[in-house]
Amino acid sequence: MVRAVDPIELRTAVGAVSAWLLEDTADTPGRAELGAAVRATARTLAATAPGHAVEVRVPPFVAVQCIEGPRHTRGTPPNVVETDSRTWLLLATGLLEFDQAVRDGAVSASGSRASEVARWLPVVAPVNG
Repeated sequence: MVRAVDPIELRTAVGAVSAWLLEDTADTPGRAELGAAVRATARTLAATAPGHAVEVRVPPFVAVQCIEGPRHTRGTPPNVVETDSRTWLLLATGLLEFDQAVRDGAVSASGSRASEVARWLPVVAPVNG
């Protein structure tokens, strides 16, 4: 079982990048802030939807397994969701719909169960101001 992310840690990490997610004109956050937000939201997903059926990858920051089902241990997992940091954070905060991100090519979702991740999103709301 994945250790739950402290809610204060999650809100702080997301708060540090929220202006960037909410406004096109905001400066890109630093690598440390971006990494903290990506890891906190992905680990929150893994804790909320425990399991090993789907691997969510947000390189270079994190890869987590989630959603009940068979454990995958070697090689390429059969169900993978992969995206960049900004897209992941938009999904994790509910500012972007999973199906739309897949249609737009911003998310790669392979395997019959990969789209189940959408059921567990968002994991947190963006922090305003």
